[in-house]
Amino acid sequence: MRLKFWGVRGSTPTPQPENLRYGGNTSCVEVRLGDRLYVFDCGTGLRTLGQQLRHEFKDRPVSAHIFVSHFHWDHIQGIPFFGPLYDKPENRFLFHCSSRTRRLKQVMEEQMAAPYFPVDMSEMKAQRDYYGLEEGRVDLDDVTVEAMWLNHPQGCMGFRLETKQGAMVYATDNEPGDAVFDKNLRKLAAGADVLIYDAQYLPEEYQARKQGWGHSHWREAVDVVMESGAKELILFHHDPDHDDACIDRIVQQARSYYPRVRAAAEGMEIEL
Repeated sequence: MRLKFWGVRGSTPTPQPENLRYGGNTSCVEVRLGDRLYVFDCGTGLRTLGQQLRHEFKDRPVSAHIFVSHFHWDHIQGIPFFGPLYDKPENRFLFHCSSRTRRLKQVMEEQMAAPYFPVDMSEMKAQRDYYGLEEGRVDLDDVTVEAMWLNHPQGCMGFRLETKQGAMVYATDNEPGDAVFDKNLRKLAAGADVLIYDAQYLPEEYQARKQGWGHSHWREAVDVVMESGAKELILFHHDPDHDDACIDRIVQQARSYYPRVRAAAEGMEIEL
């Protein structure tokens, strides 16, 4: 299993120089299992993933399972710019998400409707299949995906991908403090090889003015990894106002509590 980060920022893209070492694109993580492709979230990082897939596959068809955690802009903005959706009818993308608030097809159509975008979904040649996903476990090929609700305004799903090579958990956009959600998150992350987790705020930022906004901080992330028995923590969904130097300090502080901590950076790869 190979993980690659294409977008790691939260809330809005931040393409300024002081953020470029960790990256300014919003949430998108690729998982490869041999020739099978799984994508978690469709933030602006999805555009650069599409460029790579076009270069890699050339005339061969591209197929992927795409898991969308929720419909806030920073998790869907990359869809209209994902080149393989437009290329050829042999490409196939299977979208998985909850339809509790709205259907993904409807969300995509509305995002690309006038006056917000110059072309609509009729320009997309690729096959697009949409699957509703609620809490529980589902088998896809020889992998198992578990979905669980996180604590976020309008809802957000966390995902656990289990394979023979290991298990990774993608749990972004989650606020601590609710006993049920806190327990469920630790259950989802239990024993995982890699936990990718929301660390948008500094603890002092969260306490001062960010409560109720639906995000976590690095100190809570450390608690989650230690209490769940997950092996490695990847801090994710970096705040737009946290530059590279700030994230460096966060990692240093987090490692004083738990040694296996990294901050997600665009282009970073992890092998399991």
